[in-house]
Amino acid sequence: MTLLKSRTLSPSPNDIWLIWILRGLATIAGAIALLIVVFLLSESLPIFSRIPLSRFFNDSSWNPTAGLYNLSPMLLGTFLAMAGAVIIATPIGILSAVFCQFYAPPMVAQLYRRLIELLAGIPSVVYGFWGLVVLVPLIGKIHPPGPSLLAGIAILAVMILPTVALVADASLEKVPTSYIQGAAALGLSRWTTICTVVFASAKSGLFTGLILGTGRAIGETMAILMVCGNVVQTPKGLFDPIRTLTANIALEMAYATGDHRSALFVSGLILMGMIVVLVAIAEVISQGKWQR
Repeated sequence: MTLLKSRTLSPSPNDIWLIWILRGLATIAGAIALLIVVFLLSESLPIFSRIPLSRFFNDSSWNPTAGLYNLSPMLLGTFLAMAGAVIIATPIGILSAVFCQFYAPPMVAQLYRRLIELLAGIPSVVYGFWGLVVLVPLIGKIHPPGPSLLAGIAILAVMILPTVALVADASLEKVPTSYIQGAAALGLSRWTTICTVVFASAKSGLFTGLILGTGRAIGETMAILMVCGNVVQTPKGLFDPIRTLTANIALEMAYATGDHRSALFVSGLILMGMIVVLVAIAEVISQGKWQR
């Protein structure tokens, strides 16, 4: 047994090379992420030296040419569009995974997974074009003008649905069969087993899918730019046009200079901070620390 353990623990020369290659790639990936943060900070510092951080939330409006830099309406628009999309896509994605795993015939489930994977591979600009020519006119018939927060929520929900559904499907598939058989032996119904046993066993993966979908919704640019109207205002309802932080960067970066340009990098820094928070939450969930 001792000899077996020593052989198992002693890496071969090929394993050593592989370990160093993986370490190198991990270092490169970490360095790229760090350089992006440093770049955003360095480009944002010029405006911070002249304008306090509070003005990005207290100014009367967003008008950089007039020295006004209020990001609050766009930050709120980003959050509302993301939250609405997540609220819609999460239950649909999880329930579709439940359908594939426990209710659908194998051929139907396989076909459904392929369709979901196809949705995941469609470019965002195609979603945006579809939303612009189909979804926006439909909303406009209900409540003009059409480009609105509701259109953004709908298009984001469709875009993040494949991520949530595929991760949920993989998580449910990993639930040990013995758990399900034990619940059946106790006389639990299929739906009761899913709610009390399957979801409890797969909740870490389900939350991870939720986090990934949320990250996709926060960072989406083209589709949301095409359907939301791009009006810098605090929305008072679902039918009001909005502008998100990502759309604002895409629209104005081409001609922005001086403090205007630095303010756009502040927007990017805020988005990076939101993603960092999501990654931290995903890490905590994946390690199970949130249960302690």
